[in-house]
Amino acid sequence: MTEVLFWFMALFTIASALMVVLNNQLLYSAIALLFTLFGIAGLYIYLWADFIAGVQLLVYIGGINVLIIFGIMLTNRIASVRLSQTNLQQGVGGVFAFWVFLLISLVISKTPWYQLPAVEPSGTVREVGTLLMTKYLLPFEAASILLLGALIGAAILSREAN
Repeated sequence: MTEVLFWFMALFTIASALMVVLNNQLLYSAIALLFTLFGIAGLYIYLWADFIAGVQLLVYIGGINVLIIFGIMLTNRIASVRLSQTNLQQGVGGVFAFWVFLLISLVISKTPWYQLPAVEPSGTVREVGTLLMTKYLLPFEAASILLLGALIGAAILSREAN
């Protein structure tokens, strides 16, 4: 049953990713991106990476994708929701994607994979939290100060443009 659910989640993610790329309506592509990111979070759960899945839900779905949708809907140049874009090089991209798919399939089929029995890790979130607050506290705080500086700079630049 879990294998069927995994394949459903994988196919759901691939189908919604194709909708992101192939849809001409920008808003519908952003909504399909929401489903793609949700499917990726589900795949992280199957990899027992519950912390990464939670970050995926909070940061990418809850923050980035909502920001993209608001940006599309609040842009001054949009007179209606039917904003569209054209894919002039869709054929070239399709051929390139097909060749990359063939290359990855070849590598996967020719690699001798060493498989260990699947053992569920115990408490990945606790271990990541402990490492962030002990061993990696200084880089974590440096990254937060860097992001705060970028946010302040973006706010200053956007005020000067108005």
